[in-house]
Amino acid sequence: MELKWLLYVTLLALGTLAVQAHDMDDDNNGDDVVDIEDDLDDGIEEAEESKSEVSTPPPTPKVTYRAPVPTGEVYFAESFDKGTLDGWILSRAKKDDTDDEIAKYDGKWEVQDMKDTKLPGDKGLVLVTRAKHHAISSKLSKPFVFDTKPLIIQYEVNFQNGIECGGAYVKLLSKTPELNLDQFHDKTPYTIMFGPDKCGEDYKLHFIFRHKNPKTGKYEEKHAKRPDADLKTYFTDKKTHLYTLVLNPDNSFEILVDQTVVNSGNLLNDMSPPVNPPREIEDPNDQKPEDWDERPKIPDPDAVKPDDWDEDAPAKIADENAVKPEGWLDDEPEYVADPDAEKPEDWDEDMDGEWEAPQIANPKCETSPGCGTWQRPMIDNPNYKGKWKPPMIDNVNYQGIWKPRKIPNPDFFEDLEPFKMTPFSAVGLELWSMTSDIFFDNFIICTERAVADDWASDGWGLKKAADGAAEPGVVGQMMAAAEERPWLWVVYILTVALPVFLVVLFCCSGKKQPSAAEYKKTDAPQPDVMDEEKEEEKDKGGKEEEEEEEEANEEKLGSDADIGSASQEEEEEEEEEDRKPASEEEETVNRSPRNRKPRKD
Repeated sequence: MELKWLLYVTLLALGTLAVQAHDMDDDNNGDDVVDIEDDLDDGIEEAEESKSEVSTPPPTPKVTYRAPVPTGEVYFAESFDKGTLDGWILSRAKKDDTDDEIAKYDGKWEVQDMKDTKLPGDKGLVLVTRAKHHAISSKLSKPFVFDTKPLIIQYEVNFQNGIECGGAYVKLLSKTPELNLDQFHDKTPYTIMFGPDKCGEDYKLHFIFRHKNPKTGKYEEKHAKRPDADLKTYFTDKKTHLYTLVLNPDNSFEILVDQTVVNSGNLLNDMSPPVNPPREIEDPNDQKPEDWDERPKIPDPDAVKPDDWDEDAPAKIADENAVKPEGWLDDEPEYVADPDAEKPEDWDEDMDGEWEAPQIANPKCETSPGCGTWQRPMIDNPNYKGKWKPPMIDNVNYQGIWKPRKIPNPDFFEDLEPFKMTPFSAVGLELWSMTSDIFFDNFIICTERAVADDWASDGWGLKKAADGAAEPGVVGQMMAAAEERPWLWVVYILTVALPVFLVVLFCCSGKKQPSAAEYKKTDAPQPDVMDEEKEEEKDKGGKEEEEEEEEANEEKLGSDADIGSASQEEEEEEEEEDRKPASEEEETVNRSPRNRKPRKD
């Protein structure tokens, strides 16, 4: 019990000290202006002394930024670390079918450092304005031709302010004679569109390619299936994420975010609509015959309505067994005019008509079962059957659901190599966004996975390492939070001390038995000792009874043995006595003269 009180007092004292420390900090903040000159020297001396006592935290690991350099052949690589938009062309086009006020691509682009950057010198392309059309593009070092090598496109995006509605996808602009980057707009032909897009709660990661119909020469957009992964975090965590598309000559593709596959498939099987049309289609000129019967069930033509079937019987009837409740007020209406209502002063009977007080519930009805004319409640009619209908039977003429016949598809074609798309010669961003400050960085287009991985390691990898180094550990975060809010020390102390207290409480809270000396001093009864003595006496009594039973058994056995031995001795003596007379008789007979043999001389 003393130990529990000691723990209670200790926890209370710690909590009080923490709260007082919080109050003293607040008081000191308010009194720092007073007597600064008098206490300046003392403060300096105390600060110098405290420097030796307080251990400084270890310095945060520093990550040095160095602009990434491609380690192999690339078609396009841009890190924006020069700080300019050299090589990029801003569009001056207008959108068709749009109001002139918003039709212009007048959204602003700038090369800036990322907000809260941990890598000084690492710059990127920033979509600065919101609620405007933005378009910017740049030429590749050489056009990309789809032949025997994969296509890899990779870049970074950071939604610094989150994203409300807008995209951050990139377009690979098709190589055409008409391509004019100065007039880049939403209708400019592209080969592939790839990247994140969001509006409302619809989070998307686009992969769209335009496939050319070999018969008609027209292009049709093919969309990859939606990924199964949850994409919301990439739009909301305000971190830099790496988006990668890998397209292989065997028509397979992979979509990665932060070097983790979130979607994969095949261009022939996992695009919508499919690349290749069906071999057969329904004949558009085929028509269903007039006598085609699609009814699986029909009314039985031989069924007859029963004579006792009453179609006019109502579904509900009045309950004849119902009785009007006692106290029912037949003469009182359910609603009456409000006696407290007054006609408004501005009421004009010529314009508004005769004024009538509003109706309210009759207060007399509140204390009675009801008011007004009493009517019997309605119940289900047991004789109600409704309108008679013949039962349904199987239709012997049923022919099934009619479908048009199949005919060969006149537009059928089979493209087994959709990977061989239209070559592209430029990369562009054509976006509308309701959120500003979308950060783009480290674009690369190449054919080797290792080159893209090295580029990612030197760019996105450094950002990730710098963010990780700048984030304090759990203990550091707790200490920093406690410095700002000293009352958290109470929470920390209780969090640590409470489990210890509970363990000690459960382990050491057994009832303490008073010693024999205390009972002797007070002459108080000793229930536990008495119980123990009673148990010992019972044990002793039981043991004595057992010993007595054993001794009795032994005596009994001994007496039985003595009796047995005595009887045995008596039998032996009787036998000896029997033998002894017999021998004596024999000796007597032998000694008699008649029994002696004559002696030969």
